[in-house]
Amino acid sequence: MNIEWLNDGRKIPDDVMHYLRIMAVHAVRVLGQSPETVCKAYNFNRSCIYRWLNQYDEGGFEALESIMPPGAKPIITHKIETWLKKTILNKTPEDFGYDTNLWTARILIGLLNQEFEISVSESTVRFHLKRLNLSCQSPEYQNKKRDEQEIEKFLNYKFPKIQRLAESMGAEIGFEDEAGIGIMTRHGRTWGEKGKTPIVKACMQRGGYNVLSMVTPQGKIEYSIEDGHIKSEQFISFLEKIILDRNKPLILFVDHVAFHRSKKVRDFVKLNRSKLRIFFLPKYAPDYNPDEQVWNEIKNNQIGKQPIKDKKHLERRLYSAFGKLKNNVEKVVSFFQLKNTKYAYS
Repeated sequence: MNIEWLNDGRKIPDDVMHYLRIMAVHAVRVLGQSPETVCKAYNFNRSCIYRWLNQYDEGGFEALESIMPPGAKPIITHKIETWLKKTILNKTPEDFGYDTNLWTARILIGLLNQEFEISVSESTVRFHLKRLNLSCQSPEYQNKKRDEQEIEKFLNYKFPKIQRLAESMGAEIGFEDEAGIGIMTRHGRTWGEKGKTPIVKACMQRGGYNVLSMVTPQGKIEYSIEDGHIKSEQFISFLEKIILDRNKPLILFVDHVAFHRSKKVRDFVKLNRSKLRIFFLPKYAPDYNPDEQVWNEIKNNQIGKQPIKDKKHLERRLYSAFGKLKNNVEKVVSFFQLKNTKYAYS
């Protein structure tokens, strides 16, 4: 951690100094501490604390507001702030030759020096980033092959057109996806002794199940737990299950996995055209599939937090978890109310 400012107050951002002045004066005038004690605690010069006390005595805490000396200009100007925000939101450090895609204050210091020939501290950079309404966060990683134009076309043209088709057919719309869930699925935190990683005994056997699921904006969910790889045959069996005894036709959105596009699946859909139509979601855009949230619920909120003894026990847990979700219509509907899935809610 860079703590140069502890020994050099000039490196403390001016807005931060404003709060320190108020704290120092408050300690003396309100809490009754001696100016010398406060100077020592905050590493201030005696002349500073007495000047602040005089300002406070004449105009209260408002008199301690930060005022730039005449003619002084901020090191990071509005123009530089604009450049900072644009750079962080639209580029990565890799674009500037760094071997990382993650922004840090240290990298930004180097770029500011390179682009504008100024030298600033990490605390100054962080101060300006917060002023720009930027914060340090865990990023969402997206596939480089993702095509934003394809997504925009899907949202603005393709999906509305298919919605109109569904209305004319009196069809229901659903979204399908598949995922593997293993015995060693783990998620969550627990309490333990500080500085000592908690140990939780768990089954370390390999193995698990592959699961197909489908959700609708009305809160319905269908699923199939498969002991083995999912291929065209398993997917067709799932389709047979979800269209069986259905009163309305089903328009189903799926991703581009190979078995969704196989000849066997295409032939099955043709034979059941009056009951089933299949359309494809944009490539590499799982966040636009509401059914993706099923795995977040099952893996992270349920199975990942439960003790699993063996594969058979995992199977029982899976049926229990899906049974609960099937009965929780409100939870399934919430999958359609996220930023990137609202388009599908109707």
